[in-house]
Amino acid sequence: MRHLAIALIMVFPYYGCMNITLSVDDELVKEVRKIAVERDTTLTGLVRAYLQELAAEHAKSGRKRRELEALERSFKELQFNMGKRTWKREDLYDRS
Repeated sequence: MRHLAIALIMVFPYYGCMNITLSVDDELVKEVRKIAVERDTTLTGLVRAYLQELAAEHAKSGRKRRELEALERSFKELQFNMGKRTWKREDLYDRS
């Protein structure tokens, strides 16, 4: 039964907060902590906000790319031949 429980846990994706380790210069950390205090947040909060913004930008650019590809496909699919042009531009503006 123990093996079954482990197998079921491994099926589900991880949705909790994940701790990560970063190597950052001490001076940079000090400067960013000052910025965090000014913005009433933490260093972790700033990193989290930046990563969320980056992920949202990436998702948006992917959506725009897919929409543009769909639009280009529809242009190709909807093209049709109207035949030979039998009129002149001047004929369109003939006011007689």
